[in-house]
Amino acid sequence: MTMAQAGLTRWAGLIAGSAALVVALEWLHIPAALLLGPMFAAIGFAASGRALKISRPLFNCAQATVGAMIAAAIPATIFHEIADDWPLFVLCVGSVIVASLVLGGLLARFRVLPGSTAIWGSSPGAATAMTLMAESFGADVRLVAFMQYLRVMMVALVATLVTRFWAGGDGGAPATSPALNLFAPFAPLSFLFTLLTIAAGVLAARLLRIPAGPMLMTLIVASVVQDVGWVEITLPKWLLALAYAFVGWGIGLRFSAEILRYAAHAFPRVLLSVLTLIAICGLFAFLLVKFAGIDPLTAYLATSPGGADSVAIIAASSNVNMPFVMAMQTGRFIVVMFTGPILSRWIANWMARRAS
Repeated sequence: MTMAQAGLTRWAGLIAGSAALVVALEWLHIPAALLLGPMFAAIGFAASGRALKISRPLFNCAQATVGAMIAAAIPATIFHEIADDWPLFVLCVGSVIVASLVLGGLLARFRVLPGSTAIWGSSPGAATAMTLMAESFGADVRLVAFMQYLRVMMVALVATLVTRFWAGGDGGAPATSPALNLFAPFAPLSFLFTLLTIAAGVLAARLLRIPAGPMLMTLIVASVVQDVGWVEITLPKWLLALAYAFVGWGIGLRFSAEILRYAAHAFPRVLLSVLTLIAICGLFAFLLVKFAGIDPLTAYLATSPGGADSVAIIAASSNVNMPFVMAMQTGRFIVVMFTGPILSRWIANWMARRAS
């Protein structure tokens, strides 16, 4: 078999394995299945020594599509909701960020994970965005992905259990992912303008050469054109599935048997860190109930540390203040995304100075 044939065979196996895992994860209602399925399949291929590589332009386009997806999920009305209760948002968002930084610092201090990797992995923002940005700032993207998606799954599990507890076990339909319909109808003209917006973001990132540029520049461009009414961001499910697959493959194919052993060794302490952050956020939710009069379920979902998409799905099937929940989740994501590089670099440098 020639090298080209071997490469095609491996790609066919990776695509088939990714599709099977996506279907299985969707059936189990695991959040971010479209990304986790390809990532898990790629980890399996990489750890077994079957080398494959994602081209950089494709990975950049996938990043840019994720940026457009984030922009579509942040309508301008979110900022009005934040402005109405800004002291509450500042206090809650700041508290969760400080708690996550402290836990990340402890993981670095006790050498569970390298300094900047521990900080990025503990950041309570959108997992995909944090993972993509971490690579551009010197962190180990594989371990950051391990921490971020472990937290996403644990937050979704705990939030679902809390929701069913508060609903008394029969409070409506269970919180699940929407049905996986890759070919739902969409507006072709809006889709064309969305593709042009993504292309503009990729071009701007190439010209400016900023870290995580394709995602960040497309997020900024798409947010502007959407909020002024020029473009309605339209991303068919099949395009998002492709983008998530390339992002998942790009991360997963960098794993090795050695890094998997490292992650397995660190797993108990990372899991303890994740559960501690969830418990601390539960305490913040209790304070919101006690002093701000927010109902318990709304407070808990609003303060859950990350996994905004899965929290949105859970909130949509529950009797909660949905605008408040999503404004809190979105506000924290925006703050973490733009302050994360500065904070992670500062803490990593501070810990390096203390160690020397």
